[in-house]
Amino acid sequence: MTASLNTMSDARSDENEVAKVTGFWRQAGPGKWFAKEPAFDARFRERFLDLHYAAARRECDHWIHNSEGALALLLLLDQFPRNAYRGTAHMYATDPLALHLADSAQKAGRDCGIEPELRLFLYLPFAHSENLVDQDRSVALNRRLGAWYEEHACAHRHIIRRLRRFPHRNALLGRETTPEERRFLAEGGFAG
Repeated sequence: MTASLNTMSDARSDENEVAKVTGFWRQAGPGKWFAKEPAFDARFRERFLDLHYAAARRECDHWIHNSEGALALLLLLDQFPRNAYRGTAHMYATDPLALHLADSAQKAGRDCGIEPELRLFLYLPFAHSENLVDQDRSVALNRRLGAWYEEHACAHRHIIRRLRRFPHRNALLGRETTPEERRFLAEGGFAG
């Protein structure tokens, strides 16, 4: 009986944490999602830093078994670091895990349970990958969301096709920038 009560309590706690993450993100809305706004980044970091680390330690993997949980998990692993650790290499630290979980969520159809505007966040790990196969998948998934999303995904894929990586990450990741990458950035190429 006690184990059953603990399981129910843990499930309620998980639901509460999931709801806090997705509620925060929904309330922020599109105007904040991609803006480089230090105050928003600080709020996001302050509220969810511990949960980000728990997700990175794989303590929240079970959230992937429903759509809302998958959204929360991918926000914590893919979007959170880009806001909370802006300008540092940690922005990309959980990208491989986010990609793995996005693959799992998408194959299980969890993306279909999320409204289209937020479904994008289940697809972004593919767009953030420096692998062309993932980029192709990103374009196909974003095509479902509409022309603007597809164009954005195509722009990411074009960079990977041309340069095989995102050169704006080089300095943070300790990678040497090639002359072609330097020209791309100097000409106003995508800079994150």
